[in-house]
Amino acid sequence: MKPIKLIAASLAALTLTFGSAHAAGGDGKTVDYDFSFEGPFGTYDTMQLQRGLAIYHNICSSCHGLELVYFRNLTEQTGPDMPEDMITELASNYFIPDDGLEAQPGDERPAGLSDQFPGSALSNAPDMSLLAKARAGFHGPYGTGMSQLFRGMGGAEYIASVLTGYTGEEKEEGGTIFYENTAFPGGWIAMAPPLWGEDIEHADGAPNDLESEAQDVAAFLMWAAEPKLNQRKAFGLTAVILLSIMAGLLYFTNKKLWYDVKHPKA
Repeated sequence: MKPIKLIAASLAALTLTFGSAHAAGGDGKTVDYDFSFEGPFGTYDTMQLQRGLAIYHNICSSCHGLELVYFRNLTEQTGPDMPEDMITELASNYFIPDDGLEAQPGDERPAGLSDQFPGSALSNAPDMSLLAKARAGFHGPYGTGMSQLFRGMGGAEYIASVLTGYTGEEKEEGGTIFYENTAFPGGWIAMAPPLWGEDIEHADGAPNDLESEAQDVAAFLMWAAEPKLNQRKAFGLTAVILLSIMAGLLYFTNKKLWYDVKHPKA
């Protein structure tokens, strides 16, 4: 009976996990957007990452930090793959504490390629470095990501859904303005709509409607949280192929070794 009880307990736990994944956000609705990096063979869209970076730089960075990402990471081929001189110029727009020998407390200097993005400008604005990973599977920062694994839905979909989920309704509680949002837990969020559509013109002529902008910045934040996703998938696929070959060799070797035992000569 113990194995049966163990299986039943496992199924119950899995059911609760899926229940949490669907219910996370209360009555929030998360749209299942189709991102290029989904699935075992999916990879990041370089142009989309570049557009997402532009949106973050011009809009999101005024409040939210990205302090676990180095500027030099933006030049990686598996990421935005931006020219080094362009990123050097972009980094100079950000100021970080000056830790030089002659610096005084409170001194700042322009950031460079070897520096990280600054932290959030507001105390109540979360850093966005791991935001997409924290919401993977809609099960909190320590979630198992079961929804992302089985349904192809995770942090990027949640972020894009929040950015497009504003209804235009507002209310005030305790001196704070809250905005109705169909994707946010509880239905109300203190962050005003950051995107409206047509907020930025893309160099590649890509669409800049609200949904497109939301998906672009969500993809960029997914890369920020999982910059080695492409490499991990390639390594995993290679491992599966090698293990499959090894399993086949072991199977046929086993049959060869035990053939005389199983088929004794008369």
